[in-house]
Amino acid sequence: MMTPAVAIPCDFRAFDGNVWHVVAHQYVRAAVDGAGVMPLLVPALEQGNDPDSILDRVEGLLVSGARSNVHPSLYGREAREEDGPFDPGRDATSLSLIRRALERGIPLLAICRGIQELNVALGGTLESEIQNKPGMWDHRKPDVPELDVAYGIRQSISIKEGSCLAAVLGAGEVQVNSLHRQAISDIAPRLAVEALADDGTVEAVSVIGAKAFAVGVQWHPEYWVGTDTPSDTLFKAFGEAVRAYAAEKQRLKAGVTA
Repeated sequence: MMTPAVAIPCDFRAFDGNVWHVVAHQYVRAAVDGAGVMPLLVPALEQGNDPDSILDRVEGLLVSGARSNVHPSLYGREAREEDGPFDPGRDATSLSLIRRALERGIPLLAICRGIQELNVALGGTLESEIQNKPGMWDHRKPDVPELDVAYGIRQSISIKEGSCLAAVLGAGEVQVNSLHRQAISDIAPRLAVEALADDGTVEAVSVIGAKAFAVGVQWHPEYWVGTDTPSDTLFKAFGEAVRAYAAEKQRLKAGVTA
C-alpha cells in the first residue's frame, strides 16, 4: 500500500509584497517523521475549495496552529482589534474540511488554532486574551528568539481517566508546551473535554461518537516529535488511524472493482 496522505490547510500570508499559502515546517516534518504519512497542503481559499474533492484524495486531516485567530463572527460574537489577526481564507478552508472529515469518518488531529477551529466548527465559542482573566495562567508564547525555548515543555496538564486521550497517553499529569492567548470558552455539544490545565483551560478534546480518531489538543506536540515521548505517541496514534482508514478505503475500492 502506498504511503497514505493527510491534508493540512494552509494559512494565507503576505511576504515581500506578495501573498502565499503556507504551513509551518514543524507540522510537515511531524506528519512525515511522526505519523509516517505524506502531507498535502491545501490552499487557504475563501471560495473555490471543494472539501469532498480534497478529502477524496487523502486519508487524514491535520489542522495546524497559526498566528491568526478564528474570526469571532463565526461563533456569534463581534470582532475586536485584540481578537486578531484574522485569516478568512484559513477559516473557510479549515472549518469546511473539519465538518466533512468528521461526517465521512476520516481521522483528524487538530493542534492549537486547530482545536479552536474544531470547537467553532461544531458550535462552540472561544475566549481571547485569557491571561487577563482572574486566576488564569499566562499561556502565551515567550518572546524569545530561540524556538526550542519558546516551545519548551513547561506546563502540566491533567488527562481525564477513561478518555480517548488516556488510551493513547495514559491518564493523569503530562508535561506539554501550550502556547496560546485564545482558548475554548463554551465547549461544542459534540466535544468531550479530554484534558485540562491547572487553571481550568481546556487543553484537549475528542469528538463524541466519531467514526475514527478525532482529537484536538491546545499544545504543540508537532514541535518535539522525535525527542518527546508523549509527542511521538500522539502522532504515532494519528498515523495508525490514518493507515487503518487507508486500508479500509482500499478494501472497499477493491470490492467495488472486483
